[in-house]
Amino acid sequence: MNNLSRRNMLKAGGALGVLGAFAAAAPARANPWTWSPSGSVLGSGNGADPLTVWDSEADPLVASLLDRGDVPKVNELLRTWTKNGQPLPNGLPADLRDFMERARQLPDWADQGKLANAFRFTEKRGTYLGVLYGFASGMMSTVIPNEARAVYHSKGGAYMKDRISKTAKLGYDIGTRNAYAPDGEMIVTCLKTRLVHAGVRHLLPQSPYWTAGSPENTPISQNDMMVTWHSLPTTAMRILRKWNVPIAADESEGFLHSWQLSAHMLGIEDQYIPASWDQAESQAVQVLDPVLAPTPEGVALADLLLNLGAQLDLTLLSRPVLGALTRFALGDQVANWLNIPREPVWSPLLEVAWNPYIAVREGILPLPMAPEAYWTFDEILRQFVLLYMSELRPISIEIPQTNRPR
Repeated sequence: MNNLSRRNMLKAGGALGVLGAFAAAAPARANPWTWSPSGSVLGSGNGADPLTVWDSEADPLVASLLDRGDVPKVNELLRTWTKNGQPLPNGLPADLRDFMERARQLPDWADQGKLANAFRFTEKRGTYLGVLYGFASGMMSTVIPNEARAVYHSKGGAYMKDRISKTAKLGYDIGTRNAYAPDGEMIVTCLKTRLVHAGVRHLLPQSPYWTAGSPENTPISQNDMMVTWHSLPTTAMRILRKWNVPIAADESEGFLHSWQLSAHMLGIEDQYIPASWDQAESQAVQVLDPVLAPTPEGVALADLLLNLGAQLDLTLLSRPVLGALTRFALGDQVANWLNIPREPVWSPLLEVAWNPYIAVREGILPLPMAPEAYWTFDEILRQFVLLYMSELRPISIEIPQTNRPR
């Protein structure tokens, strides 16, 4: 593991973990919206139910781009726009340029000190985050019903390898030292993804396959994006605490801040972005936890993800290993929903040895288990990275022009 680069680990973690890259939706809540905007980064708001709010700026703009045939030209031009501080390319439609110039600006509550703490956290916990983004957040996306439906029926659902390589970029970019700096790429990635969301909102309602199974008339509401958001940082922090990983308070706050900024840049209104981990937890209890459930689309996506290791013939990323890791990270109920059997060897090994493995890595315990088991866990993480080594080519996030082809 000494030669495991942070870039590759985050690339791998992002690959599964940011499967939806927020381009997804979640089922309606059973209970009324009660979370108060006083707990948001803004500290105030109109309190509107986020199920009834989408993206009032990007949606009509991208719908217009699609209707007037400008998307191919826009996609071609934006392939050259890769750095946060880079000027927008010449030739963009004026209305798109005006929107992007406004939307690329960081909010006034952005804190560079907290972002520095976020990077320090990622440097220390990148290996854990890779596992969590992959086997907690990524597989969780398949049991968020409308997220699974939106992913499956959109264009990317038919090209999962390509989709994963693109959505992995967000998972990598947010962990870089310069994520939101002029020479970083996180703002670019978020803004392009925001345009993709608007495209999906316009296109999916035209799909008879999506409309037949979706309870929504329009996908990717503010509520939907927050559900997906909680499947990433909130879920990761929950499990890190469960594993008793010691985390300094300033690094924990920095990690949250980096994800708060991602939410803002993706078009989530500030009144819905939790101001603290306590507020994130209270919101997740309302919007994330109750909606988890299986769907045919989610089971199909999970099946694709569990077979990814076989594509590179990586023995320690076989379907049984990936399935056992999913069961260990998300629990028996989710694994059963996804038709993932309990593995007779790997499941008990993870249950017995993973927490001691974490304790050894944290310097809390001396090596308490056989060196072979310790090596096996390291090798699983190494192979998880190798699965995506071929995806280090330039990645272009582009506005879709069609739904999933049939």
